[in-house]
Amino acid sequence: MTMILNRSSCAYLLPTPTVLFMFQTEQNNVFKKLAVSLVASAAIVSTAAQAHFQMIYTPELLRDRGGEVTLKMPFTHPAESGHVMAVDAPLAFYKVLKGKKTDLLDTIKPSKWTSAENTGDSYEATVKLRGLGDHVFVMEPAPYLEESEDIYIQQITKNIVNVGSLPTDWNEELGLKAEIVPLTKPYAIYEGGNFVGVVKGGGEPVPFAEIEVEYMNYEPDMENDRFSDKGNMTPPADAFITMTIFADANGTFNFSIPKAGQWGFAALGVGSDTEYKGKELSQDAVIWVQAHPVK
Repeated sequence: MTMILNRSSCAYLLPTPTVLFMFQTEQNNVFKKLAVSLVASAAIVSTAAQAHFQMIYTPELLRDRGGEVTLKMPFTHPAESGHVMAVDAPLAFYKVLKGKKTDLLDTIKPSKWTSAENTGDSYEATVKLRGLGDHVFVMEPAPYLEESEDIYIQQITKNIVNVGSLPTDWNEELGLKAEIVPLTKPYAIYEGGNFVGVVKGGGEPVPFAEIEVEYMNYEPDMENDRFSDKGNMTPPADAFITMTIFADANGTFNFSIPKAGQWGFAALGVGSDTEYKGKELSQDAVIWVQAHPVK
């Protein structure tokens, strides 16, 4: 028996028990398929919410005087103390001060980093800050194969440590393949203030670049090479773990920082290199900034 489901027939025909059973069975199958689909979609969203961030971490980006600093460099998910990914040794590591570039690749040594999910391979370097001004650290990591997406990721990362509150190089473009050029001092932002930057790829602004933003919610324990066990805040929803913003037509973006601490900005796939070892390469630009509490 065929049941015609339209408004006119439904108004005058009552289904027989057999037809009702067939309809309910089919309806149940549809709901089961829908439930499986929703579970799969939720898993994808959950995975996507874990943004990759290359760190160059030291606790204070604004220092009264120079001296020795240690920089920790795990490739991880800092907002939720997520998975630490094993990456080959960095291809380049250097700093720029008052326009002078100093190669620091030989200061890097392998280490381990522990998160709430695992202990993975990492890198660190101990360097001396000599002279007042902006010490602009740049790390070019080896591309990392993200097997779940079958693409390589390479996050060219900048972090700027200032000595003595003397501004020198913080807003200088370095000509990186993927770069965020700050228009706000990255180390001198009030909690509640704005960070403004320009996304560039191969020296050119990238219109409408996609930028992921994460808060360093789990403080790094420098002595024990791990994230702290407790976060500084509880996000109101998963959507706040990794926030996504877009640059404007000129590649410029603006983000209001709601909480003191360090924040990472990753402009995705903006670099001039798009392929590595025969696979797609997402060459990202990363910069870290620090907001300070208003006392």
